[in-house]
Amino acid sequence: MDLGTRNSPLYWLWFGFGHNVTEIPAPKTADMTEITGIDHIYIAVTDLARSEEFYDKVMGVLGFRKNAFTLNGDSHVQYFNRHFGYVLRPARNRFAYDSYSPGLHHFCLRVDSPADVANAAAELQAAGIEASEPQIYPEYAPDYHATFFLDPDGVRLEITNYRAERRKRHDEWDKGED
Repeated sequence: MDLGTRNSPLYWLWFGFGHNVTEIPAPKTADMTEITGIDHIYIAVTDLARSEEFYDKVMGVLGFRKNAFTLNGDSHVQYFNRHFGYVLRPARNRFAYDSYSPGLHHFCLRVDSPADVANAAAELQAAGIEASEPQIYPEYAPDYHATFFLDPDGVRLEITNYRAERRKRHDEWDKGED
């Protein structure tokens, strides 16, 4: 398969954006719409009550608030903080979740520091969540600390630290550099 050059969209679809890859700089225009964050993510769950019990523990540890609402006759549970919402809705089918099928592979939440990763892992474990021991993953980035755990449907969740690469990207974005 010819994936073209680094300037080819096919190259980036195959190799992806992110870990240890130099991204193509976006063109800057005065009228370009800037995405300022993720507003919400919806997760379809096989058993809303079971998932709500799990996420009450997880999101409680992470400082999220909670509300519930009905949309088109379906109950929804929303966890939210000042940055975004994480919404549970009932699944319309009962297919087993597979992180390697099309769709969501995993969902990663970011905290400020490696110490925060370790604290979150300890608090999750104390709440009965089977979170992995926090450790460094140099294959992802030299300062990549993380803990992993699964929700009741098998969705892989992760908590990582705000790494130097991401901080630099944020702080130097307007310079237009990689």
